[in-house]
Amino acid sequence: METPEEVTDSPTGWVAKHIRRYVETGGQDGHSYYGNETLLLTTRGRKSGKLRRTALIYAPDGDRYVLVASNGGAANHPSWYLNLLDCADVTVQVGADTFAARADVAGADDRSRLWELMVSVFARYAAYQRQTDRVIPVVVLTRTQEPPVTGT
Repeated sequence: METPEEVTDSPTGWVAKHIRRYVETGGQDGHSYYGNETLLLTTRGRKSGKLRRTALIYAPDGDRYVLVASNGGAANHPSWYLNLLDCADVTVQVGADTFAARADVAGADDRSRLWELMVSVFARYAAYQRQTDRVIPVVVLTRTQEPPVTGT
């Protein structure tokens, strides 16, 4: 039996607490966070090679899940986004369901519709876009048949 890889949770204190509650309760405490549905995204660090986990607001789009790489409107992309650009194979937990997925940046044909979907879910995304010069990426997660990478 393989030993699970260690997963490092977000270094941001409140996010790490949210992740801990989410994991410990199988998503019962944490899936809904202040009225927003959240999932846990685990990426492979592009520099360290280690598993990195964060909690993100999402919206379903058919059988896919949509995320926004807003980083609170900062000038730089969030680390999780940079990680998935390097390795698009990710692990996702939505509630109690954990699965492997492929992360793709929404193309021009899909981005506008998905951006509006995400702004309807979390209106602050529009303000974040106004406060930065970068175009905030929209990411689409599609379930794959691979087993999810699990960690401790």
